[in-house]
Amino acid sequence: MPEDVQMNDSEPQPAAPAPAAAAPALSTLHHLKEIATVIEAGSLSKEVRRISRAFRLTVALRRRVAARDVSAFLAFALPASSEAYGRLTALVPKEDDTEMDVDAAAPATQISIKHGLPEIEIFCYLLVLIFLIDQKKYDEAKACANVSIARLKNLNRRTVDVLASRLYFYYSYVYELTNNLAEIRGNLLALHRMATLHRDELGQETLLNLLLRNYLHYNLYDQAEKLRSKAPRFEAHSNQQFCRYLFYLGKIRTIQLEYTDAKESLLQAARKAPTTARGFRIQCNKWAIIVRLLLGEIPERTVFMQKGMKKALTPYFELTNAVRVGDLELFRAVADKFASTFSADRTRNLIVRLRHNVIRTGLRNISISYSRISLADIAKKLRLDSENPIADAESIVAKAIRDGAIDATIDHANGWMVSKETGDVYSTNEPQIAFNSRIAFCLNMHNEAVKAMRFPPNSHKEKESAEKRRERLQQEEELAKHMAEEDDDDF
Repeated sequence: MPEDVQMNDSEPQPAAPAPAAAAPALSTLHHLKEIATVIEAGSLSKEVRRISRAFRLTVALRRRVAARDVSAFLAFALPASSEAYGRLTALVPKEDDTEMDVDAAAPATQISIKHGLPEIEIFCYLLVLIFLIDQKKYDEAKACANVSIARLKNLNRRTVDVLASRLYFYYSYVYELTNNLAEIRGNLLALHRMATLHRDELGQETLLNLLLRNYLHYNLYDQAEKLRSKAPRFEAHSNQQFCRYLFYLGKIRTIQLEYTDAKESLLQAARKAPTTARGFRIQCNKWAIIVRLLLGEIPERTVFMQKGMKKALTPYFELTNAVRVGDLELFRAVADKFASTFSADRTRNLIVRLRHNVIRTGLRNISISYSRISLADIAKKLRLDSENPIADAESIVAKAIRDGAIDATIDHANGWMVSKETGDVYSTNEPQIAFNSRIAFCLNMHNEAVKAMRFPPNSHKEKESAEKRRERLQQEEELAKHMAEEDDDDF
């Protein structure tokens, strides 16, 4: 033993450069093998959190994985005689074998895993599928997704559920990229039914969102609501999936004219989404702005000035300005100017509904400015271009009075609108209602934060050893490091 130590100390210079030179070439494949060992440990100990951690580590490597790394990892993780190995190696593009031989040489003797584990096999399917999507090889990705889904149907293990939920997501995603979502709707329904029978709540959560997205892609809002209302309800397991569910729910409620519920769902989705999911938050804010305008509210300027969203929300800022002023001509100009943007966002039909709100806002401004004004002047100020503008103005004023938008009366004999004096708002219950809604919002946020806290099982019963504490701290550091990349990938 002393001789070994002496030998290492006597030759420090030749030994040091070798690992340093080999590390860059071996890093990606070596990390993939370490991820496989984490999955193996999670499978043998039946700890789902280890499988989740393995996928988070995979997301961090996603941009660095090359075809040679995938091929070498498949050779390491799967038996050469297995059916999965033959299928997956045929889908991976071939590269020069020289670099792959260098990668595969050293770590094979250092890391080994148990072959035949379903979790390792499913992870291989997932890795190849993600790689093919990143390489834009969509036909091969669809073939890989179909094979992996067929394999999943024969498995019923809780440790597979985390990987299965990601496979479901990329299965739907690759069909969406090729504009063939309708083809897999029946398959998704069958998978959701299977997940329900297996009590796979994470799978149910993911598949429900994929089905809602599938229906909404083809504007099938009634079918989406029927599915959503009849699907089993349970506590959310994934923040990303819960955000998506709230967004889809907000869109459904908006189309069904339930604007109050839609506003709550959309704002909650935007608030819960991670800051790195900028595209998702932009979509939530676009729909939330339209819903608030339909409710008669004017969003604050800070909504449009959020970091990274100013350019994307510019059309909606100009639209909001037109509604705030109550200028029907300006509203038409903005709607025509950004027609292509509104069509791409699928909000054009909602903007058509805003015309009445623009008229009502203009009428409210008129009723505040004038104690008495003729219906002909109202029609002229609102720029009504119908055949009988005075009659239209009278019906608009009557409806606004009935809905409580303005406090006025109509003198039919003289053709006037007579506004009543505005009272003190603090003599009404409105301040109390607004204060109560703010308190309820704060209490709900506190309750959600408490529910979102996670504790290891039986942590209050057993004391933590120093080794376990070091392992826990290391896992928390890795989680914090890769969380941002995971959230960015999910959205």
